[in-house]
Amino acid sequence: MAISDYPFIEAWRQVLTLSRLEAGQTVTILTSASTHPQTLSCATIAAQSLGAIVNRLDLPPVNGEKALSRDALAYLGTTPLTGNHAAIAALKASDLVLDLMTLLFSPEQHEILQTGTKILLAVEPPEVLMRMVPTQEDKTRVTAAAAHIQVAREMRVRSAAGTDLRCPLGEFPAISEYGFVDEPGRWDHWPSGFALTWPNEGGASGRIVIDRGDILLPQKCYVDDPITLTVENGYAVRIEGGLSASLLDDYMASFDDPEAYAISHIGWGLQPRARWSTLGLYDREATIGMDARAFEGNFLFSLGPNNEAGGSRTTACHIDIPLRRCTVSLDGRDMVADGKVLDQA
Repeated sequence: MAISDYPFIEAWRQVLTLSRLEAGQTVTILTSASTHPQTLSCATIAAQSLGAIVNRLDLPPVNGEKALSRDALAYLGTTPLTGNHAAIAALKASDLVLDLMTLLFSPEQHEILQTGTKILLAVEPPEVLMRMVPTQEDKTRVTAAAAHIQVAREMRVRSAAGTDLRCPLGEFPAISEYGFVDEPGRWDHWPSGFALTWPNEGGASGRIVIDRGDILLPQKCYVDDPITLTVENGYAVRIEGGLSASLLDDYMASFDDPEAYAISHIGWGLQPRARWSTLGLYDREATIGMDARAFEGNFLFSLGPNNEAGGSRTTACHIDIPLRRCTVSLDGRDMVADGKVLDQA
């Protein structure tokens, strides 16, 4: 359902206020051919209403000829900032960058963040953004979960479908995604609501069963029949099952990169306003699937890079897979039980 401009502007004002935008600060809005025009106009008005100096930086798309999907997360090669020193300089000179084009997993983004510039990604349709406007309560819940991850030394994931995965922890930081950027050098994504980390390099082992009704992203589809991944030394070494497994296997093989099969980030969803079922209501090109990534109680794991966390593994392939009905434990203590988040002191 369409969203009118007035509440959308107010939503942007709330997010920018949570992000501690102050009068006189510089906001650069990063756009591309796929940027939603209403999101752009309302973000611009909201930032100006708070007294910011607002610029727009529009960059042409890249990698379209290489990707098998129109989804912005389907191919993580070079970005429009690669070698673009003028654009990088403009973003470094900004207090806040509103990323309405999807700039992820790039050394240029890390370079910009290291200067203290904040980056907020917002590319979902306006009605999805409105339904999941972030709050201070979101931050409290997500950061509490991340604090548990930060001190843990093992994450274990089990399910009745057959998942039994062990991931040693400690090499990489715990990350909180709660939807706004309230600290210098922070990156976040509106909408979101999950806590995550990466397993120690080469340490993940066991079995992951992607059950019927679980979700593949960027395919943005529900799995029709179970897929079993055998994980050894941090990599998925076998993909077994029926048609869904064959489709996943063929997609990953297209990258011709063994690093695509590495276990990447792991964590769980904490956003009660995100819904598992929403993906089935949208055209595949209308959303990047943040409901699927953030819905409360999922176990979200990824295949592909870890350079977002400071690791050395880069690959153009990045697949997010949220699973339902898993039990996630840290050092033997359940955080999520059969898909239900447990309250933790």
